Amino acid sequence: MTEIKQKAYLFDATRCIDCRACMVACSVENSIEMDKTRIWVAGIGVKGKYPDLDRATMVYHCMHCEHPDCLSACPVSAYYKREDGPVVYNPEKCIGCRYCMNACPFGVPHFDYDKGIIEGAFIDKCTFCPQRIDNGQEPACVATCPTDALEYGEREELVKIAHARIQEHPERYIDHVYGEFENGGTSYLILSHVPFSELGLPNLPETPVNEVSEKVIAMTLPAALGMGAVLTATAVGVSLVNRNKQKAAAQKEAEDVK
Repeated sequence: MTEIKQKAYLFDATRCIDCRACMVACSVENSIEMDKTRIWVAGIGVKGKYPDLDRATMVYHCMHCEHPDCLSACPVSAYYKREDGPVVYNPEKCIGCRYCMNACPFGVPHFDYDKGIIEGAFIDKCTFCPQRIDNGQEPACVATCPTDALEYGEREELVKIAHARIQEHPERYIDHVYGEFENGGTSYLILSHVPFSELGLPNLPETPVNEVSEKVIAMTLPAALGMGAVLTATAVGVSLVNRNKQKAAAQKEAEDVK
């Protein structure tokens, strides 16, 4: 039996030029409007003093966690994790409860308020372009990136590539590959030259959030409700605030361009 290799993205913030080509490619590939793109891009602005200036831009989309919190929270199994990496959403099963939005520590799933009950597909998020990778192609965002800030391949190899870059240029990178272990590991790996918190990424433990929450749910109801509220506020709250700020900044930039 052929072993299924887990696929992943590698995003290198030092290579991103904030061109937004990935956003356009995502919208075109998935036939969605630009204001509903499954990718959003935001910069933290210029830091430092001339000539030592620094700027960072972050490309956000689904982290495709190895232990998806959205999947764990969904009461109707509208999410499932493919063996090769993607976390896929099935709109035909979705009841619009939005538990996945509250569960995701990265603030990824978003609710489409413009769609009615008959139209379905309440939730939208990055799909990993299964229609492309199943045909041997790269995800649309990766294929269009002009600076190779986004790369696609086997997760194990991308982790090695990321660590090799850090070793070759320790002065350029933070000595950490975000997503290698956070929340149990993700299929979106990130390299950066600025602290990950400044990119709006939450500081998460290696133990998956859902592993903790499921143990809590198994406790008595009063205890579960009390501890669940604490876990939500701690693990998710900061992430959602940072992510919403990044989304708002990205939307404002898009409106200014218009």
